[in-house]
Amino acid sequence: MRDSLRDKKILVTGGAGFIGSHLVDDIIEKKPASIVVVDNFFLGKEENLKEAKKKFLNLRVYWQDASQFQAMEKIIRKERIDVVFNLATKALGYSFVDPDDAFMVNTNIASVLLRLLHQKFYKTLIHLSSSEAYGTAKFIPITESHPLDPKTLYAAGKAAADLMVNSYFHTYKLDVAIVRPFNNYGPRQNEGSYAAIIPLTIKRILLGEPPVLEGDGKQTRDFIYVKDTTSATIKIYENEKTRGKTINIASGRETSVKDIINSIINTLSYRGKIVRKPPRPADVRRHLADVTLARKLIGFEPNIEFEEGLKLTVDWYKNNLKGGKV
Repeated sequence: MRDSLRDKKILVTGGAGFIGSHLVDDIIEKKPASIVVVDNFFLGKEENLKEAKKKFLNLRVYWQDASQFQAMEKIIRKERIDVVFNLATKALGYSFVDPDDAFMVNTNIASVLLRLLHQKFYKTLIHLSSSEAYGTAKFIPITESHPLDPKTLYAAGKAAADLMVNSYFHTYKLDVAIVRPFNNYGPRQNEGSYAAIIPLTIKRILLGEPPVLEGDGKQTRDFIYVKDTTSATIKIYENEKTRGKTINIASGRETSVKDIINSIINTLSYRGKIVRKPPRPADVRRHLADVTLARKLIGFEPNIEFEEGLKLTVDWYKNNLKGGKV
């Protein structure tokens, strides 16, 4: 059975962030009645929603911490929300600065949204997890039944939030689904504090600095272009057979960190050196997703190959990185 976003009142937590703002763009195409963004702007940017605000006049933004129960109750009640997409979090790198908060932000937000859903303030929660909850792969490819073995406090918070969502589903049969995306990349990804490898490497080269390789570079990731994730997230909402399930969203392609850096170097025609540094603490060694369940439930297939997505990403940073140069 399909459930349309058309004429629905949608709330996106973390909607001014990287994946969240792309999701807002995609939701607009579904012609909802309204879109509400809740973001504390820890890493989110108002400029990420600039085009969305021009295109969709019934978009409202609340500068708010989504872990505050009374504030979220007030917003959801006032806006008469039907569906919540939960993308609010703090970056993995933040867990090395404030580990307790990196853990608790994930669990607290999930708790608030689940309590409000249980109290019938809205109808459906689509909760975004992270492949980091799996830790290093114990078998390849990683299916949704892979053990949760998080290596950082960020990942542990993600895993704990997922367990909370699942427990609420089994206890109260709430209308929930968990999207577990692997490593996203694309335009608007944070290139500042706590930046991931792709935007950080692009930024360094554009600013005339050498790229940095941490460890031996043989650690692998399953990279997926952001628009493939947001499209799949909406399809997961639309198909009610996803309820109570956790669904991997990934490319199904394993790429080493060293190869990623070399791809960026080649795309930008960089001729300088690569700086070698020690491995990052608690770094996941290997990731490769099994997306069989996503194919079965929503007919998922990635539309953007990595080479194409990387070029789109590099071009975006060339045009938008302040002070950038080639």
